[in-house]
Amino acid sequence: MNRIPAKGEFDAPTSPAPGTVKFSDPDTTLDGGRRASVALTRLATLWINTGTLCNIECAHCYIESGPTNDRLTYITAGEVAAYLDEIEVLGLGTAEIGFTGGEPFMNPDFLAMLEGALARGHAALVLTNAMQPMMRRRVRERLLGLGRRFGNRLTLRVSLDHYTAELHDTERGAGAFARSLEGLDWLSAEGFRLNVAGRTCWHEDEAAARAGYRALFADRGYAVDADDPAALMLFPEMDERADVPEITEACWGILDVAPSSVMCASSRMVVKRKGADRPVVLPCTLLPYDPQFEMGETLAASLQADGGAFDKGAVKLNHPHCARFCVLGGGSCTA
Repeated sequence: MNRIPAKGEFDAPTSPAPGTVKFSDPDTTLDGGRRASVALTRLATLWINTGTLCNIECAHCYIESGPTNDRLTYITAGEVAAYLDEIEVLGLGTAEIGFTGGEPFMNPDFLAMLEGALARGHAALVLTNAMQPMMRRRVRERLLGLGRRFGNRLTLRVSLDHYTAELHDTERGAGAFARSLEGLDWLSAEGFRLNVAGRTCWHEDEAAARAGYRALFADRGYAVDADDPAALMLFPEMDERADVPEITEACWGILDVAPSSVMCASSRMVVKRKGADRPVVLPCTLLPYDPQFEMGETLAASLQADGGAFDKGAVKLNHPHCARFCVLGGGSCTA
């Protein structure tokens, strides 16, 4: 199975001399090809990272969240509101605000920022493990109120790494599956719109995986369509030990993949680093620690970012995750 990347492993990939190792030059691959880039076609989803603190520590968390990782500190409702203001002022037409972590329900401002996004007319997508932080009584009461006010504009995507307790718990710890199902049971009974996120690291094909989830959903009475890739997202695994190929401009035609299908063509993420005065904008949810991908402190600045891994807002795919997860794996955190 994959190991967790060590802290700092990808923090400064531009430190080697350009052209000496893979992903060291934002413009050119190791073999001299012109590195692929992805232009923002529209800001369909703005992701907010609520902070990397989480109530559990998964074996292979994409961004190393856990009970002690506060490298991304809690963002505040006021800071999020400033980005929602920008969406309106710039006329970006952003339909969806996504919230991820860490565990969003641990952030004391989370329900306020969630309400703020919904009240402005955005759809909201919340990534959660549906465990104790969400199941506190006062949280459930406020969440119920939001569900009643905003209905299907609020979606909760619950992480179930596998449809069996045995495999899910190897990732998230003994008893995690049962506790997440308790949360899912409550959300389902209260009529919330649900999605589920699973993983593909279990050496079974997609059809078998979807069949397993389908049986689980039917048994529990969850209104989740296991055959809908937006309702049940199966994320590709990222093995940091693998020799990941770099993506050149020629790869789009070779792979028959359109740049517009890649996540950073339609989304951005806001994070607040520990010790920072203000949040910053990044291209996606998978690159929270790499300084070369910082696009400025505002959405307006991110649209004009030039230099490093950007060229007037176009993202240069200068990271193994860009190749492994997005281009070759076909992964996306949005529908």
